[in-house]
Amino acid sequence: MKKILANDGISQNGIDALEKAGFSVSTTTVAQEQLANYINENKISALLVRSATQVRKDIIDSCPTLELIGRGGVGMDNIDVDYAKEKGLHVINTPAASSASVAELVFAHLYNGVRYLYDANRIMPLEGDSKFKDLKKAYAKGVELRGKTIGIIGFGKIGQATAQIALGVGMKVIYHDIKVEEATVAVSFFDGQSVSFKLKNTPKDQLLKESDFITIHVPAQKGYTIGEAELDKMKDGVGIINAARGGALDEVALVDSLEENKVSFAGLDVYESEPNPEIRILMHPKISLTPHIGAATKDAQDRIGEELAQQIVSLLK
Repeated sequence: MKKILANDGISQNGIDALEKAGFSVSTTTVAQEQLANYINENKISALLVRSATQVRKDIIDSCPTLELIGRGGVGMDNIDVDYAKEKGLHVINTPAASSASVAELVFAHLYNGVRYLYDANRIMPLEGDSKFKDLKKAYAKGVELRGKTIGIIGFGKIGQATAQIALGVGMKVIYHDIKVEEATVAVSFFDGQSVSFKLKNTPKDQLLKESDFITIHVPAQKGYTIGEAELDKMKDGVGIINAARGGALDEVALVDSLEENKVSFAGLDVYESEPNPEIRILMHPKISLTPHIGAATKDAQDRIGEELAQQIVSLLK
């Protein structure tokens, strides 16, 4: 019986599917420095991780029983993917499973921003009973998302899932991607109806100038996707969301732009210095904050578990 270690956890339906196929599944969380020993002592065939566990050359080299590394989610920057493949290991991920969850979080931050909820939820408990009318006046200048333009930088599965919601809300969608020249985005409804939209790649500078809101959906990379130069090109009062990768957005330049009212608000799920975000970011009154939970819904984790199980069964049985 082949053994699987889901070191950062896996949904129960994923465990059930794997056990039904004849695998043994452990959800013990093994400390990084003990991981190689645990894999060898227990003759683990497949190691499943999310973002917490690092799978580098040292583990790949020292664990001869390992046949497969699986990432529950999209980005695989915590795995030495090319090296693992050179050594003959299968490397899998679940790029589609969490797209809807991340896209919904983007819109949670967008609605949070346009109606000042990020601030109201901080101030109401302190002053709601004594300054109700003042607060009502302060938060009465919100705007609607309908009819506004959203610019999506990076148009893979998550970018397209974000576009689906935006189109459903009634927004104009433009996107920029270094590979995707055109895309058809289908918006599906509860009763089986579906409406398709054909979209074409927009030059980045044009997107920066035309968008009322900008959301980043790029993989980990060197350098900022949005830095000082990009912020300067944006509309005054733009809102910015980063639920992609810490380091895609220059946080120092962002804070400067928020202070100057160039940017009206930001929504951040990821941070340059994660897991210790800068205090200036955490305390800023114009930033809506979440602790890297984009893919962390029960629905997404169920889909991730099912998708990992299907791939493992097909590769290792």
